[in-house]
Amino acid sequence: MKQHFDIFIRAPRQRVWATMLEAPTYEQWTSAFCEGSRFEGSWDPGARIRFLDPAGHGMVSEIAEHRPAEFVSIRHLGFIENGKEDTTSEAVRAWAPCYENYTFTEEAGGTRVNVVIDSFTGYEAMMADTWPRALASLKSLCERTN
Repeated sequence: MKQHFDIFIRAPRQRVWATMLEAPTYEQWTSAFCEGSRFEGSWDPGARIRFLDPAGHGMVSEIAEHRPAEFVSIRHLGFIENGKEDTTSEAVRAWAPCYENYTFTEEAGGTRVNVVIDSFTGYEAMMADTWPRALASLKSLCERTN
């Protein structure tokens, strides 16, 4: 199932993109999902990236596509539990790969951020609740520096 989220931010597209993907602001807006969340790796196309909580659990992914300040596609490949990547279990194969895509579009006075995710069965309600809060936090971070 695909879920769609979007928000208008009164800031230039370059600033919104950088605030969304760079530390320390990445950790600030993603705290809506998990306090202390972070990433390890690179946003370069084809690069592996790990999205982690403070205990080191999370997702192993790769950047399927990245056009700076325009579009980012994250291909989620599996889970990380107890420091080990799982990309082959039956539970992971049931959904992987799935995608999380961000599009940044200039609009008069700012930037529209569109997020489209492939949600996992059982997580739709949590994503429907959390993504709007995360995007509101991103908006606040971007507009605060205007």
